[in-house]
Amino acid sequence: MASGELTNGKQVDGSYFMTSDRSDKKANKVSAGLLMYRMREEKLEVLLVHLGGPYWSRKDAGAWFVPKGGMEKDEDEFAAALREFQEETGLEPQGPFFELGSVFHKSGKRVVAWAFRGDGDPAALRSNTFRLEWPPKSGKFQEFPEIDQAKFFTVDAAAEKMHPAEYEFVQRLDEIVFAREGERRDG
Repeated sequence: MASGELTNGKQVDGSYFMTSDRSDKKANKVSAGLLMYRMREEKLEVLLVHLGGPYWSRKDAGAWFVPKGGMEKDEDEFAAALREFQEETGLEPQGPFFELGSVFHKSGKRVVAWAFRGDGDPAALRSNTFRLEWPPKSGKFQEFPEIDQAKFFTVDAAAEKMHPAEYEFVQRLDEIVFAREGERRDG
């Protein structure tokens, strides 16, 4: 495998896997994702994911994200968002979908997202995995889930838990849902 090369595939049981040696440490410059939402007790809730692996294991505040991932060569952004959501959650997204636009991380990475109304059991999460040298410089590689948990959060709780750049998607979604459905906005 070339430095930084990703290998994606579908296992016999239908789950997805991803491996990477991550040695080039270059981030994808564009990621695409889906933000699933539902209404509970007249409050908007969004499904967020927590990254797996040793670097994120003890982090919580600012460590929850929209399910997303990098695009494959010549892949359409929306197609990438659909694929990544399914690979990271094991859930099959169902439309209608509406665009939330783009945000930028401090690193310069652009993240584009769409939203859809849905529901599911976050405890049933089935994520793909990645391979990482751990401990660093040990020569030993281990498999880690790309996503180790998923949860629904209200708008206010998402503000505390999410990566700050991606919280903008939740704010946009809140405005859209309120305008379209007349739902209450308190979180």
